[in-house]
Amino acid sequence: MKKSKIFVVLLISVFVLSLFMVGCGNGNGDEENGEPGGERPERLAVATGGTTGVYYPLGGGIANIISENVDGVTANAESTGASVENVNLLSDGDVDFAMVQNDIAYYAFNGEEMFDDQDPMENLRGIATLYPETIQIVADANAGINSIEDLVGKRVAVGAPGSGTEANARQILAAHGISYDDFTADFLSFGEAADNLRDGNVDAAFVTAGTPTAAITDLSTQHNVILLSMDQDKIDALIADYPYYAQVEIAGGTYRNQDDDVTAVAVMAMLAVRAELDDDLIYDITEAIFTNLNVLANQHARGGDVTLEGALDGMSLEVHPGAQRYFDEQ
Repeated sequence: MKKSKIFVVLLISVFVLSLFMVGCGNGNGDEENGEPGGERPERLAVATGGTTGVYYPLGGGIANIISENVDGVTANAESTGASVENVNLLSDGDVDFAMVQNDIAYYAFNGEEMFDDQDPMENLRGIATLYPETIQIVADANAGINSIEDLVGKRVAVGAPGSGTEANARQILAAHGISYDDFTADFLSFGEAADNLRDGNVDAAFVTAGTPTAAITDLSTQHNVILLSMDQDKIDALIADYPYYAQVEIAGGTYRNQDDDVTAVAVMAMLAVRAELDDDLIYDITEAIFTNLNVLANQHARGGDVTLEGALDGMSLEVHPGAQRYFDEQ
C-alpha cells in the first residue's frame, strides 16, 4: 500500500512538472511578453514574374539582399506567371513574398474581379510599394492605329486570361466605350504578344510592366512600333472609377523611334508577404531592403524608383506589423 501511494504521488509530481514546463515555454513566441510569434523559416521564396519583365530582376535583387543581410535565412527568386499567380501562391503558403500589382492585391484580398469565385485572401499583407507599372499600348506602326479608338476592328492582345494586364486592358477600353466585342481579342502574355506583333499576327498589345520593358525594347529594335497615348478626359474617368491608377508619362526615348513623351496610366508594383511570418523577421527584411536600395537600382532602371519616402504610396493591403514598425521608426 505504501508503495502504491508513493507511485501515485510520483505520477502527480511528473504531471504538475510537465504543466509548469509547458507554461514557461513559448516556442516561437516573444520571450519578454509571452505573446506568440510568427513563422521563421530558414529558406524564403520570392515569387517574381517572367524573365523578360521587371519583376524577375528586382525580385532577384530582393532575394539577394535578404540572403546577404538577414541572419539565419536565405531567399531565392522564382520565375512565375506574375501578379495573379503570385497572390495565389502567397495565399496558399507556397511562397513567402511576391511581387504583385497593387490592384491585383486589392482584388485578391477582397475577392473581386478575377477572384470573385474564391474566398478572400485575407492572409496577404504589404511590405512596400516599389515603382509604377505602366499600362503600355503598343501598336504596329503600319496597322493604321493612332489612338485607342482605332483598335476597333483590329486584332489586339489584351493579356493572359485572368491576368492583371487583362483587367487593365478591359478597364481602359471601357473608359473609351470599347468592349471585346468591338475587335478580335487575343489573350496573350506580354512576351507572347511581342512575338505575335513582330510576326504580324496581332495589330496591337496591352503590356503592364515597368519601363523600359525588355520585351518591348527587343520588339522595337526589330519592328516598327508606336505607343498610344490616352486623352486627359479618359484618364480622369478611369481614375474616378479605379483610384489605384495614376497618370504617368513614358518619356521620349524610352524605346527606339519613340521621340515624344506618351501619356499613360499606371498601377503600382508592390512587395507582398504572408501575414503569418514573424514580425521581427519582416522588420529585419524591410530594414535590409531600404538600406540597400542601390542593389535594386543596379538590377533594373525601375529599381531606382524605390524610395523610403514613397514606400506606402498606393498601398492596397494592410501593412505587415514588422514592416510598419520599421516605417514608424524612420
